[in-house]
Amino acid sequence: MAKKPAERCGPRHVAIIMDGNGRWAQSRGRPRLFGHHAGARRVREIVSACPDLGVKYLTIFAFSTENWKRTQTEVAGLMSLFRRYIMKEMQDFVRENVRVRFIGDRPRLDAKLRALMDEAEAMTAHCDGTNLTIALNYGGRDEVARATKRLAQDVADGNLDPADVDEETLPKYLDTCVVPDPDLVIRTSGEARISNFLLWQSAYAEYEFIDTLWPDFTPEIFAEVLTSYGARDRRFGAVPV
Repeated sequence: MAKKPAERCGPRHVAIIMDGNGRWAQSRGRPRLFGHHAGARRVREIVSACPDLGVKYLTIFAFSTENWKRTQTEVAGLMSLFRRYIMKEMQDFVRENVRVRFIGDRPRLDAKLRALMDEAEAMTAHCDGTNLTIALNYGGRDEVARATKRLAQDVADGNLDPADVDEETLPKYLDTCVVPDPDLVIRTSGEARISNFLLWQSAYAEYEFIDTLWPDFTPEIFAEVLTSYGARDRRFGAVPV
């Protein structure tokens, strides 16, 4: 009798902290925004690689709530880049069956960018291939605080009994309530910290910190990281039998 093929052990949901754009540009004598544009092009390649690598959900950290502390020139350049990226890529994402969602605190973003985000989500709502989540003006603590406020309001309105609140309740109020928790979180550029990214969702995620700067993170390197993940023994607090 023929053996059944081995079950795929790769991650279903990968989250990426895309770090190193500025250093990549500066090492080439170019302004930091040059690196951000190179990083945006790399996003396109990684998204396209996901189906062949078995990654159903991809979440990328594009702009944090702390990134507003950067220079006005860099922040303005990034906002312009986000607007152009959405306008340029959405038709291709529709053709490639990629569903796009955004997480983060939207009110601080400008009206035109928010409108483009809404349009991108609507345009790709029917897509059932790769699920791309873009974290924009996102912070893990901020997300939990906003979720807690919504939960508290439901309690105050009588829609939720405080006795029913447990660790399964809060995730329903998070920005990521419609996607599974990440199996693997990758950070590029050699920094080994999580930078306030998906704090609740990554409680049992595996982490991979790699030295490669984000603009140099190719689909081939992505595949190598996923292969490394497949060799890990994920026990979720249990012990081997």
